[in-house]
Amino acid sequence: MSEKVKVKVETAKNHVSLPTIALRGLVVFPNNIIHFEVGRKQSIAAVEWAMENNSSIFLITQRDSEVSEPTMKDLYQYGVIASVKQILKVSDTLVKVLVEGVSRAKLVELIDNNKYLTSKVVKSRIPAPILNDNIEALIRRIKELFQEYNTLKPQMPKEIVYNILSNDDAVFLSYFVPLNLHLKYQDKQNILEQNSLSTRLEKILNILIHENNILTLEKEIQDKTNSQIDKSQRQYFLREQMGVLSEELGESEDTRTEASEYKKKISDLNLSEEITEKLIKEADRLAKMQSYSQESGVIRSYLDTCLELPWNVFTKDQINIKKSENILNRDHYGLEKVKERILEVLAMQKLSSSMKGQIICLVGPPGIGKTSIAKSIAECIGRKYARMSLGGVRDESEIRGHRRTYIGAMAGKIISTIITAKSSNPLILLDEIDKLSSDFRGDPSAALLEALDVEQNTTFRDHYLDIPYDLSDVLFITTANSLSTIPSALLDRMDVIQLGSYTREEKFNIAKKHLIPKQLKKAGMAKLIKFTPSSIYQIIDGYTFEAGVRTLERTIAEVLRKCAKSIVSGDTEQIKIEVSDIEKLLGPARKKPSFFNRTNEIGVANGLAWTSIGGEILPLEVSVIKEGKGTLILTGSLGDVMKESATLALTYAKIHAKEYNIDTDQFSKIDIHIHAPEGAVPKDGPSAGVALTTALISALSGYPVRSDVAMTGEISLHGCVLPIGGLKEKTMAAYREKIKTVLIPQDNMSDLYEVDEIVKKHISFIPLTSVKQALDINLIIDNKKIKIKKAFETPLKKDIEITIQ
Repeated sequence: MSEKVKVKVETAKNHVSLPTIALRGLVVFPNNIIHFEVGRKQSIAAVEWAMENNSSIFLITQRDSEVSEPTMKDLYQYGVIASVKQILKVSDTLVKVLVEGVSRAKLVELIDNNKYLTSKVVKSRIPAPILNDNIEALIRRIKELFQEYNTLKPQMPKEIVYNILSNDDAVFLSYFVPLNLHLKYQDKQNILEQNSLSTRLEKILNILIHENNILTLEKEIQDKTNSQIDKSQRQYFLREQMGVLSEELGESEDTRTEASEYKKKISDLNLSEEITEKLIKEADRLAKMQSYSQESGVIRSYLDTCLELPWNVFTKDQINIKKSENILNRDHYGLEKVKERILEVLAMQKLSSSMKGQIICLVGPPGIGKTSIAKSIAECIGRKYARMSLGGVRDESEIRGHRRTYIGAMAGKIISTIITAKSSNPLILLDEIDKLSSDFRGDPSAALLEALDVEQNTTFRDHYLDIPYDLSDVLFITTANSLSTIPSALLDRMDVIQLGSYTREEKFNIAKKHLIPKQLKKAGMAKLIKFTPSSIYQIIDGYTFEAGVRTLERTIAEVLRKCAKSIVSGDTEQIKIEVSDIEKLLGPARKKPSFFNRTNEIGVANGLAWTSIGGEILPLEVSVIKEGKGTLILTGSLGDVMKESATLALTYAKIHAKEYNIDTDQFSKIDIHIHAPEGAVPKDGPSAGVALTTALISALSGYPVRSDVAMTGEISLHGCVLPIGGLKEKTMAAYREKIKTVLIPQDNMSDLYEVDEIVKKHISFIPLTSVKQALDINLIIDNKKIKIKKAFETPLKKDIEITIQ
């Protein structure tokens, strides 16, 4: 406190002026240390003043704890003068105080100086006690009663019990005993106000006798109750209490009334006789049970699940081809063949007025819009949409539910999804169907066979429901990244629609028309930021490498976050993002140049590979190690099939060595090392056979391999080129890396129909029937290379005109 007030001691009247704290529900005794919390501003000020001025403080108890601003009449007559030992500030409005009581004092006058309370008090002077037989008898009796009290209520610390039982100081005990008893503060105050030591001890004695009688009676009642009420009686008693409490709260449950309500709901659904009979039987079982039994809760959950199903609730299909086309074009850019295929399916369903038996599987790399296409189809038809994720599902019960004999049983994902959709003919998206796995708990893909088979799903039985439910009106659409991991029996039930990678132009238009407006709206910066076309191309070329557009969208969001920081900090109000700004915002380009043959190297051939996220250039390197032992070394995480292709390539090289000026005697004296870069990535498949043979003969003969040619194809032992898969993705990778010529198996020429037009426009495709054709085109012999005079005019043309330059 900035203002210090001197304590006036009026010796004539023996009055002492002290800062005062009015206590609520607490009584302090002399010669005892106690801590308490102070919350009033006046009390905190009084404590701080006493601490600063090394002054004592007067502690007196309020008659009514609810009074916030006590006056003289609200306080008891006697309190305690105490010294402040410690102050601990808990918060701005709360202080913890440690005090030691010094002496009793009588309140004479209470003064409020607007900062804190001040009291004029008179110290109570008690003459030294005269220890007589009466005092000694009282002390002995108090100790005996205290021992009895501690036995009946044994929560008191051992130190307190020891201090009381081992001390014979009458004055000490008169204050210390009541301080540590669980008494009302009024009783403790009554003891403090006694001026005579004997009367104070008598008060303590009477209170102990009363407390011991109460505690003894409580113990007798508890013992009597425990002995009379056995386990069953106790449960009955508690149940009766629960019933009374439930009635008082308006929450009472009558299972017979509840069962009647269930029966009425079941009858209103007009279900088949078999289903109605089973549900009515369950309701009758519920009526015979107690409401609090565990089995009744299981039956309630079962009936609630059955009644929540949208029995006989259908949405009407509203297929309009023009409207559907507009919806697909609005939501997705590109994917023209996919949209056309979907419109064809919708047209057929429009004519047949039934969606039964049509299960579409959308297959393609991540991020190309498979899930959003399913949403658009639901909008085109006018059906409810629900998504069911299958990624990581390995328990058959997650699909078909758990039997009710298990604790915590519930319906499977299919039934739960239909309940969520609130329609018996929704469009259900089975997302990531290729990520299903199986273990000792069953094969979830096998559980889907019944649901996806139109001949069986009219009576689909979930293990939890154990009643047939018709799924034939549900339109199932599945998505997958790869068909290779889908069981053949499941794949046979689906109509597959392939979605390919986006081209550079498609990504540009998707970013411009969809991603950027979406992110600008989300960030609230639609009128503040503008992207130039060249900046969008820069983001696509330098910072994304994917078949879809998820990374592109995240990169656009990253650019907007950087711009938002500049706008909020006041550096600028509007931003036009140019090419030069991209590196400042995102840092150096993240897309590193792909490694492949760019300079007509010896022993390096550009193969083409398929991955779940699209196609890639797969360079294959071969080096010859002289003074070897004829060993074939294979590195780069090659699979068994690819290792066999390498062995076939080596056999072909040995057989046709003389055609390429290769010394046949050297094969037993050299080691051949074949490597596929990015060694941490597993690689397998037969389609690298042509590239392996080309690289191997190049390394053995010393003839360079053309860098502007990529190739794919499986080889046979006699050098025939066999067809491969994933041609669309592989050719897209060649187009992305600006490869001008691609060698493909003759039998894959018909697959060029599925290849994007922009790819066919920029790449010349050469059909192969033998490895020799590939070697004639790829190998540069005597600095001469075969020149492609012109690309194919149509994908099905078989002959090619070549010249030697």
